[in-house]
Amino acid sequence: MNPPEMKAEGWRWKLSAALFGLSFLVPLAGVPIVSAFDLSKTMTASISGGLLLAGELLGVAAVAVAGKSGYALIKKKVLGFLKQYGPPNKVGRMRYRIGLVMFCTPIVFGWVSIYTARWIPGFGSKPFFYAVIGDLMLLSSLFVLGGDFWDKVRSLFIHDAEVHFPVV
Repeated sequence: MNPPEMKAEGWRWKLSAALFGLSFLVPLAGVPIVSAFDLSKTMTASISGGLLLAGELLGVAAVAVAGKSGYALIKKKVLGFLKQYGPPNKVGRMRYRIGLVMFCTPIVFGWVSIYTARWIPGFGSKPFFYAVIGDLMLLSSLFVLGGDFWDKVRSLFIHDAEVHFPVV
């Protein structure tokens, strides 16, 4: 016997959606707030770990409240939203080249910056700024590169994968 379909109007749907949202909001908002206070490093790490654990538990509670059909509905809505804004499968040659530069620059900078830190303005005093910019560039490059790039990366981990170069 199949469980009944969950509708997006019921109280279980609303509660599970709220718990699911809180599971992301608690760690994302709580950890920076805790870090802003003048607490010891041990206390900050303990509270931040507790907030991360609370986020995970809220996510499990959201799935438990929603049930199997509700989880399928949440998954369908979230994946539908992400697919709407996700990268296209095929991209043009120029966009691909720009994406490769965006992908490689933070990686190369991460390797080189250790040896050239004294010549990079502000790197010694604010390395976190450079790290955030590099991470954002790396993540945005994955959208610029498109969906085929994921297949190329995935093929690195498949032993029997073969490369077929197009005839130019």
